[in-house]
Amino acid sequence: MQVLNPATEQVVATVPAASPEEVDAAVARARAAFPAWRAVAPGDRARLLRAFAEKIDLHAEELALLEVREAGHPIAQARWEAGNLRDTLYYYSAAPERLTGLQIPVAGGVDLTFKEPLGVVAVIVPWNFPMPILGWGVAPALAAGNTVLVKPAEWTPLTALRVAELALEAGIPEGVLQTVPGEGPVAGRRLVDHPDVRKVVFTGSTRVGKELMAACAPDVKRLTLELGGKSANIVYADADLERAAATAPYAVFENAGQDCCARSRILVQRSVYDRFMELLEPAVAGVVVGDPEQDRTEVGPLISAAHLAKVRSYVPDDAPVAFRGEAPEGPGYWFAPTVLAPPDIGDFPAWHDEVFGPVVTVAPFSDEAEAVALANSTAYGLSGSIWTRDVGRALRTARAIEAGNLSVNSHSSVRYWTPFGGYKQSGLGRELGPDALDAFTETKNVFLSTEP
Repeated sequence: MQVLNPATEQVVATVPAASPEEVDAAVARARAAFPAWRAVAPGDRARLLRAFAEKIDLHAEELALLEVREAGHPIAQARWEAGNLRDTLYYYSAAPERLTGLQIPVAGGVDLTFKEPLGVVAVIVPWNFPMPILGWGVAPALAAGNTVLVKPAEWTPLTALRVAELALEAGIPEGVLQTVPGEGPVAGRRLVDHPDVRKVVFTGSTRVGKELMAACAPDVKRLTLELGGKSANIVYADADLERAAATAPYAVFENAGQDCCARSRILVQRSVYDRFMELLEPAVAGVVVGDPEQDRTEVGPLISAAHLAKVRSYVPDDAPVAFRGEAPEGPGYWFAPTVLAPPDIGDFPAWHDEVFGPVVTVAPFSDEAEAVALANSTAYGLSGSIWTRDVGRALRTARAIEAGNLSVNSHSSVRYWTPFGGYKQSGLGRELGPDALDAFTETKNVFLSTEP
C-alpha cells in the first residue's frame, strides 16, 4: 500500500498489506498472549499503561510529523492528537485498579459480580483521526485485560505502526498490542469474521458499519460502532452572535471538514439570519488553509483525490454559494471552505448527505419547534451545538435533539473523560468516559450460598 502526502501528492512510504493468513497469525499471537496479560496484577497493568503513555509523550513530535505527512493534518492539530492519545492512555491507566464488582445480599447467601475481559479485540481505525481514535479503543481494551489488534486505514497506517512499536518499548508484552495494516475488505473483514476475535470496535462510514453489524451477527460478536454524522449548529436570536459566528467555521472546517462531529448544518433564527451571515463571512475568510507543516495553518488538504472529487460533487458550478474562503493551488487535495445558502433545503444534497469536507449549509428557522424538527430531520444523530443565553431553552433543545453529544455555546463536545457515541445511524454503544470498560468486559455473577 502506498501512503501519499495529501498536501504534495508525493509517496511518503510503502507498507505491506496483510493477507488473510497474516491476519490469522496475528490473531493467534493475540490469543496466545491473552492468558498472561489477563493475569497481570491490576497495579502492574496500570504501571505498564502509564509507561506506554510516557513513551508516547517522549515521541509526540515524531508521531505528529507522521500524522502531518500521511493525513495532511496541520502540525498544531497533529500535536494535539498525539497528546490526546497520551492522555487517554493515562486516563485508563487508573482503570485496572478500579475494575471492581458488586456484593449483592440475597436470600440464602450473597452474590458477587466480576468484570472479566473478553479476549481478543479488533480496533478498526479510520483515516480522519488516526491517533485519537486508536487510543479510544486501545486504552480501555488493554486496561480491562484484553489483547488488541489494530487495523488502521489504508491511507494512514504509519502512526499506528509506530505506536505498536512504542508499546513494546514501554514494556507491553509481545502479542498484546499489534498493528495489522491492510485493506478493509481483506484484513478488516478477516478480523471481523475470525472466530477468536471476541469484540470489534469500528469507526467509519455508516455503510460499512451496517456490513460489519451483519457480519458480527452469526457469532453474536460484541460490537461498538461510531459512524457518520450530519450535525446541526443551532443559533437562536438571543445568542452571542459574534461568538457563534466566529466559532462556526471551526465547528465544521477543522480537519478540512473530515469529522463525523462536524456541525455541517447551521440553523439560524430568521430574525437574526442576515446579521449572522454578515458576521460569518469574515470568519470564514479568516480560516488559514495551507501547508500543514506551518504552525499558523488551521486547515489542511482533503485525504485523497477520490475524496476531493466526492466533495466537489456537492458544490457544482450552479451551487448556491454564499461565500468561500481560500485554499492553495497546485499539488495537493485542496478545497476552499465553502458556505452554501440554498433558498430551499428540500432535497438539497449538501443539506442531507454527509459531505465530509469543508462545506456547510445555512438555513433559517422560525421558532424552537422548527429548530428541533430541522435538526432531527436526518438519519444521523451524533453531535451538535446550541447557541442561546436562555438556559431553559438550551436544556429543552438539547433534550429534544436526537444526538449523542451536544454542546451549549460551544462547538466542543468530545472529551476522553466523558461518554461518546451516536443515536440512530450514527452508532451503536458508547466510547470514552468512566464506563468505557463495560464495553470491553463481561459481567459475571456468582452466587455464594451461606446455607448450613
